[in-house]
Amino acid sequence: MKIRLGVIFGGRSVEHEVSIITAIQAINKIDLLKYEVVPIYIAKDGRWYTGKMLLDIDIYSDIDLLKRYAKEVVLYNRDGRYLLQNKKGLFKSVVNEIDMVLPIMHGTNGEDGTLQGYLETIGIPYAESNVYASVVGQDKIFMKQILKENNVNVVKYKWFFDTDYMNDASKVIHDIEKLGYPVIVKPATLGSSVGITVCHDELELREGIQEAIKYDTKILVEEMITNLKEVNISVLGNYEHQELSVIEEVGTSHELLTYEDKYMGGGKGGKLQGMASAKRIIPAKIEKDIEEDIRNMAIKTFRSLNSSGVARIDFLIDTKEKVAYVNEINSIPGSLSFYLWEKTSKPYTELLEDMISLGIVDYKNKKAKTSTFSTNILEGFSGSGSKGLKGIKGLKK
Repeated sequence: MKIRLGVIFGGRSVEHEVSIITAIQAINKIDLLKYEVVPIYIAKDGRWYTGKMLLDIDIYSDIDLLKRYAKEVVLYNRDGRYLLQNKKGLFKSVVNEIDMVLPIMHGTNGEDGTLQGYLETIGIPYAESNVYASVVGQDKIFMKQILKENNVNVVKYKWFFDTDYMNDASKVIHDIEKLGYPVIVKPATLGSSVGITVCHDELELREGIQEAIKYDTKILVEEMITNLKEVNISVLGNYEHQELSVIEEVGTSHELLTYEDKYMGGGKGGKLQGMASAKRIIPAKIEKDIEEDIRNMAIKTFRSLNSSGVARIDFLIDTKEKVAYVNEINSIPGSLSFYLWEKTSKPYTELLEDMISLGIVDYKNKKAKTSTFSTNILEGFSGSGSKGLKGIKGLKK
C-alpha cells in the first residue's frame, strides 16, 4: 500500500514563489510506486488548497483561477487519521487522507518552525527539522549565538530590535561602526538574500537598516569579508548520522549573492529552476585544509542545531586569511540542494526517499520517549475542600 504523502508549500512569506518552484521540482521526482502525492498549497492569504491542478506550475500565474477550482481544506486529526476536509459547502466532506507530510516551505511562517508546530500539535509525522531546529535555523542571531557557544567560526556581528533604532538611531549606528565598514545589514529571520544591503558608510548603513526593518523586527549587521569566496555544502541526516554532499562555489557579479543570482537564472524553455539555476562551480576550487574545515564545521553546525533531513550550510571564506566562517543554515534549502547530491551520485529521487525515511525514524524516536505521566496533578485541585478551587472562586468575584 502506498504512503499518502502530503507535500505542503507556498505560505505567507516573501519566498512564496521559491517554495512553489522547489515543491514542483520535488513532486516530479518522488517515487510514485511508493508514494501517493497529495499537493497542499498555502496561499499568501494563509488559506490551504488541494487538488491535482496544483501539480501544474502554470496554474500559479492565475491565483484566482486556482482558487476557483482547487478545494480549500483544513488538515486535522480525527482518531489518529490525518484528514483534509473541505472547508466550504454545507457538508464538510473529507477530500483526502494523508499519512505523512513533506514540508517544502521557505522563510517565515513555514521554514521557521511555525508549520512544524502545527504538525506537532495534530501529531502527524513529517520530514525535515523539528520546531526547535527550524526556529534557530531561521533566526540568524539565535544561530550565531549557538554556534559561537559550540566554537564554530562566525563573523563578527551586532544585532538590535527595530525599536532600538527608532528610539536612539545614533547609539545603534555608533555601536555598529565598531565593526568597521563595509558591513552587511540583514533581516534576522529571512532567507533568499531578501532585504540584505552592503553598506560602505553611514548613509548607506542608515538606508540598509531602513530596508531591513521593512521585513523584520530583529536586524543583524555583520562584518563584511572583502576577500570573499562563497561556498555551500549540504548535509543529510539527523543527530545520529550525517552525510555530506560536494562543496559548491557560488558565483555572483555583485558584492554578495542576490535573490536574482539564486533564482532568476532561468532554464530550458524559460522555466525557472530555483537554486539549481545559480552560477556555480562544482566542486569548489578551494584548498584541501579549507575543505576539511568546512566539512567538519558543517557537521558540527548540523548537530549543534539538532537539524534533521536535508539542509544547506552556506560558508564565507576569507581567501587572504584562509579562514572559513558559517554564514547560515537553510533548514529547507532552495531546490532541496538536489544538484549538490547528484554530484555525489545520489539521484534526486533517492535524496527524497532518504528525507522521508529520516522523518519516519525521527517520528518513531520521539514516540518512544515519555511525553505524559500517569499521575494526574489536577486531582489535588478537585473536591469542595480544595484551596485551588476557592482561589478560582475568588477570581470570579
